[in-house]
Amino acid sequence: MKKLYTWGGKFADRNLTVSDLLENKGKKKFLQTTATNSEEASAAKEAGIDMLLCKSPFIDEIRKGAPDIFLTATVDLALFPTTTEVLNEAFRAMSVGADQIYTARGPHIVEMLSKEDIPVMCHLGLVPRKSSWKGGLRAIGKTAEEAYKLFNEFKTMESAGAFSAECEIILEEVMLEISKKTSLITSSLGSGLSGDIIYLFQNDICGEQENIPRHARSFGNILKLKNEIYRERVNSIKSFKSAVQNQTFPKSNELVNINKKELEAFKKLIS
Repeated sequence: MKKLYTWGGKFADRNLTVSDLLENKGKKKFLQTTATNSEEASAAKEAGIDMLLCKSPFIDEIRKGAPDIFLTATVDLALFPTTTEVLNEAFRAMSVGADQIYTARGPHIVEMLSKEDIPVMCHLGLVPRKSSWKGGLRAIGKTAEEAYKLFNEFKTMESAGAFSAECEIILEEVMLEISKKTSLITSSLGSGLSGDIIYLFQNDICGEQENIPRHARSFGNILKLKNEIYRERVNSIKSFKSAVQNQTFPKSNELVNINKKELEAFKKLIS
């Protein structure tokens, strides 16, 4: 565990630093998943996950469950559209506990943030919110020309000052070759094992939805448990309704009674 001083001016412990990731590039694989609340963050920490990613408004909540895990905060492109808004939110996020800022924006935004010494994770390969430009949700790098264009995008982000890149649905062989020639810390989301970080959404890992992406795998079945909890909730409420209608709720042992003397006195007072 490393000691550091946060952007918010507080001493903190971290399992990883930016320097650690750079020193281990190409030598060690790290694991990353998402968290939307303190319970998910705590579970990831207990399971031995190295890095977490969350939306920037949730940082305080995530830090309750995982106070010392390397945390990437996503600055949503729709919620913070202008350069001023992005910069303000990035500074706020770093000051409350983020270790890195993720953005799906272009190199001009990456450059703006990196000039402030903010570690920046860009997004390369398939960027789902911009998938219309790619003809829909699909793998990237299927032709030599497309793979070369992607390679140049990596180089552009390097020049802009990016520290790392979320590499989504890039063909495995293409990702392997690019990994050999980029200084970016690569986080592979469906792009094979050549990334420095292997990344998967926690809701996919835990099986929280019926249909998961092709690149993902569920190692649990929380959806089944959620459905069972929902049915139990519905059945409990139905039983409550029935008990009231049948006048079996509440029973005498579920009530608090006044003694007869005080009851009679009360009746006289309101008569």
